[in-house]
Amino acid sequence: MIGYRFTDYIPEEKGQKSDFENLLKIFLQLLVITSGDVSEALSWLTNLDKQYNMTSEEYGIGNFIEDLKRKGYITEDNEKGSFKITAKSEQKIRKDALEEIFGKLKKSGRGNHRTNYGGQGDELSTDRRDYQFGDSLEQISVTDSLRNAQIHHGFSDFMLTEDDLEIVENEYKTQTSTVLMIDISHSMILYGEDRITPAKKVAMALAELITTRYPKDTLDIIVFGNDAWQIEIKDLPYLEVGPYHTNTVAGLELAMDILRRRKNKNKQIFMITDGKPTCLKQGIKYYKNSFGLDPKILNKTLNLAIQCRKLNIPVTTFMIASDAYLKEFVREFTQANNGNAYYSSLQGLGNLIFEDYRRNRRKTF
Repeated sequence: MIGYRFTDYIPEEKGQKSDFENLLKIFLQLLVITSGDVSEALSWLTNLDKQYNMTSEEYGIGNFIEDLKRKGYITEDNEKGSFKITAKSEQKIRKDALEEIFGKLKKSGRGNHRTNYGGQGDELSTDRRDYQFGDSLEQISVTDSLRNAQIHHGFSDFMLTEDDLEIVENEYKTQTSTVLMIDISHSMILYGEDRITPAKKVAMALAELITTRYPKDTLDIIVFGNDAWQIEIKDLPYLEVGPYHTNTVAGLELAMDILRRRKNKNKQIFMITDGKPTCLKQGIKYYKNSFGLDPKILNKTLNLAIQCRKLNIPVTTFMIASDAYLKEFVREFTQANNGNAYYSSLQGLGNLIFEDYRRNRRKTF
């Protein structure tokens, strides 16, 4: 008699990551901290290797550098002949930031946002209605329309009229335009606390989320110090804090100007900051006061919050500081704008922004 012999099941060991992949993960993190300085990141990596023995005799930092060049993560093809990161590295940093902050997200078609409304879209719903002039042929339910014609006119003298046509509603899809404002004033690295690196990671994760999952949305990124200017997504890894005050007014004015040019109705501003407005530009001169909430600067900032509210542009402030007087300013600013405010640790910043973005994209402001 032929039988079966059963033994203990020993699962196969999961494939471990290669030495290159382990070092790459650390190297990309160091690139964010060093604002894209490859030489400094490699220097830090070498010091970490000395301290924690991350490499072996078979694979050292020299081998890792050669693999970085061979795989297209860094290049020496520039005028100075120095190491520079490539577009491949920039995208990899954004993807890693997305996974670190938001978790691995599933694909969702072309990335349009669902709403509770029927209308233009590319997915059929279960709702039915009578035909109206202007409806597309693709929306006509042939089976239901033929059934209506039989009911209305009978089998013997079959005819199909406009009144027999039945339409299948599509899921209405909407767009959202977001401006992300990042404070790069000197306070973002004061007191030995690195606040700019988490802010950059969140910005890169949000950029990767929108460009991959919601490609019909728009994301514009602004940095503000003494002045405000727009940067490209690819510039995020290189972002550095400067010897700046905090000109929140300039940031809000630029954000409003950008959103004014967007044609869709859903518009919002996310502002990551750790301090109070301390600067105002008047003509070619700067009015500065870093010691307190100067009424002149504060009033101008609050007036812009009110203007944003009138334009149906909510401002969500992510305050990565816990000082009581700063919270009072944010509370007053939020009340003037009728927006939202969060007081977050650096670790919780990403999840808060994602939750607020996910909720706001369902609204028609």
